[in-house]
Amino acid sequence: MSDEIELTVIDDGERSTITVERGTTLRDALRDRGFSVYGTVSSQLNCGGRGLCATCTVEVDPAPEPVHWHDTAAVRFGYPRLSCCIEVDRPMTVRLLQKHVWGQVLPQRSHR
Repeated sequence: MSDEIELTVIDDGERSTITVERGTTLRDALRDRGFSVYGTVSSQLNCGGRGLCATCTVEVDPAPEPVHWHDTAAVRFGYPRLSCCIEVDRPMTVRLLQKHVWGQVLPQRSHR
């Protein structure tokens, strides 16, 4: 079993592939490679990856089983997942979300 895992990151429509060490928290892996999981305000004011502020949301495919109470609620109600609560243990695609005002996700734009 390899200790390196490939992630596909979609940021504002652009795809990148990064390799991270197995067991790394998704939030840390993304931030270490220059990707932001936060909005403008929450990039400075957040809980530091403790699963408390709910501002580091991402969409993940395939979505791993939740291990944190917030992620359990996210799965149940179809919300984005907290990147600080996901340990990278398999290849996945991560879509970064555009946010405003704390960690709120911007509504999807219609494509006409």
